[in-house]
Amino acid sequence: SHSAADLLLLGGHRECILSGIMSVNGKKVLHMDRNSYYGGESASITPLEDLYKRFNLPGTPPESMGRGRDWNVDLIPKFLMANGQLVKMLLYTEVTRYLDFKVIEGSFVYKGGKIYKVPSTEAEALASSLMGLFEKRRFRKFLVYVANFDENDPRTFEGVDPKKTTMRDVYKKFDLGQDVIDFTGHALALYRTDDYLDQPCQETINRIKLYSESLARYGKSPYLYPLYGLGELPQGFARLSAIYGGTYMLNKPIEEIVIENGKVVGVKSEGEVARCKQLICDPSYVSDRVTKVGQVIRVICILSHPIKNTNDANSCQIIIPQNQVNRKSGAVSPLSRFVSISDLFAPTDPGTESQIFISRTYDATTHFETTCDDIKDIYKRMMGSEFDFEEMKRKKNDIYGEEEQQ
Repeated sequence: SHSAADLLLLGGHRECILSGIMSVNGKKVLHMDRNSYYGGESASITPLEDLYKRFNLPGTPPESMGRGRDWNVDLIPKFLMANGQLVKMLLYTEVTRYLDFKVIEGSFVYKGGKIYKVPSTEAEALASSLMGLFEKRRFRKFLVYVANFDENDPRTFEGVDPKKTTMRDVYKKFDLGQDVIDFTGHALALYRTDDYLDQPCQETINRIKLYSESLARYGKSPYLYPLYGLGELPQGFARLSAIYGGTYMLNKPIEEIVIENGKVVGVKSEGEVARCKQLICDPSYVSDRVTKVGQVIRVICILSHPIKNTNDANSCQIIIPQNQVNRKSGAVSPLSRFVSISDLFAPTDPGTESQIFISRTYDATTHFETTCDDIKDIYKRMMGSEFDFEEMKRKKNDIYGEEEQQ
């Protein structure tokens, strides 16, 4: 149609999530993507032959790998924290009805050349060989402190100032040893480096709370994953957007972003201009408006057997703390290996003048919390108000079923 869209989106995964959220909010949404598939750089690749092509590997997958179309390979695998922000967004928008999830079967941590299970129950913690008996008691005290901690209630602080006391000092307060600190920082708070130790403890405590609350939902691990790969997520939000009158177009080459008086007015594709009042896109569409802030190396390995000491888990996370590999950031003999090096980009301005709102490149974290922070940040820059889950909750049935939890 020739009337302008309120909002035009270009590209990937979080753009799909935003198109769903904005459609529900009553915006007229048009979404275009230069690719033939959903999700941009965070797509699920199928069949397996396409993965070989994408990484320019000679030949085809070996016979032993079965049918190519039985594979969905995520280019940027990330877990959903069971009690995290993305799950809330999925529930609020009811996109959960388009998706099947499974619980990841366990989280493991690498220490001294061996793999240990990250304890997921008190019984497991007491039986774990990750730490000695006295250490376990101190660690339990620490976990109870974290569980009771409420940043709005000073009575729960026990002499700690959440905005000033460093995490290093909190560990000292509970007399926790180096192994437990490593395990807590990397396997529970999910930090990739040790920089957090000298920062105020509030964020770390909240991260450990999120881990514990997520774990409490299903018991095996705090992580969920879409059964057919992460490509299901953008597709689900695209369906949601369509229900609310949004339009989605794949295979749309973008020729230029049309600016008048410093403000976006539309996007030119195949000789036609689609007009809009606001634009959201990933960095690949606006190389002149982003700056490089780092790099991330990702390796996809296809293994012929379960990894030792994981109890033959079908799915798991293995965390390798950085000091266990003697290198700055946390890193098996695979059948095939696919390596990518991606530049990380961030927008150079908030977009309030131009009304072009640019997302950040996917970082190296293993779950979607930072992605959701970015989505909330874009929402705030666009709408001028905070993204509020409570306000946006509509009547819904918790898709994970009440009966499971009782």
